Amino acid sequence: MVPPSVEPHNARMNVTQLRNATIVVELRTPEGPAVVLVDPMLSAPGALPSLKYFTRERRRNPLVALPAVADEVLGRVTHALITHCQKGHFDHLDSTGFRWLRERQTPVLCTAHDADHLAKRGLRTVVLDSTLLGGKLTRVPCVHGEGLIGRFMEHGTGYFIEQPGEPSLYLAGDTVLTPQVRAFVEKHQPDVLVLPAGGARLDVGGHIIMDEDEVLEVARSCRGIVVANHLEALDHCGGSRSSLRTKADAAGLAERLHVPMDGQTLSFSRAA
Repeated sequence: MVPPSVEPHNARMNVTQLRNATIVVELRTPEGPAVVLVDPMLSAPGALPSLKYFTRERRRNPLVALPAVADEVLGRVTHALITHCQKGHFDHLDSTGFRWLRERQTPVLCTAHDADHLAKRGLRTVVLDSTLLGGKLTRVPCVHGEGLIGRFMEHGTGYFIEQPGEPSLYLAGDTVLTPQVRAFVEKHQPDVLVLPAGGARLDVGGHIIMDEDEVLEVARSCRGIVVANHLEALDHCGGSRSSLRTKADAAGLAERLHVPMDGQTLSFSRAA
């Protein structure tokens, strides 16, 4: 398989990084064009509590504002997609994002586990099985932290999306690099992979999403293009864009590992 090419903004599939794990994916589907908002955290800077509790590093979240293009991009959204949202995971669906979806009655694509929780609060939920907007969907379980800390986390799911004529897209969700994720990537070789790269940590225990080294490991194991996010927006994420870019360059992966700025759009076309 030849990896997909990164094209100008008018290419088939667009991925716009808004902030943290919040992205917008534009697809051509058998049902028509779709603009999918993934894990909306839309609050103003400082509107949400710290995710640190016992250290001097505490800062209210989000640390940064949404980019200037956010209103225009959000205005085109046709669907939302949620990887996980319970047990206080406001960085994937906060109160502002919730109100935004409810006021517009945007179809919210999610697992059966989350659908009942969200529907009771007034959202228009659509339970995902093996299809998404006319294409094939495969769920890949997340492990949002291991050991004792993992018992308190909402682990959620990642999504592997295959639309006819489009690059295949793996949205990993909040997960560390597990044997199951490794095996899935090596077997299916997604064309585009969106991975959490912030190495987030709470006050105790290890990291609860991939860190820089794990993202690099995934990039080495696949032929597709890796898009790293979940960076520089929350007080419990210590990773930085500049550090990851430096490591990717040293590893010879800079052409395939992209670390977009908030507001940046990457566009992909399926390789022949």
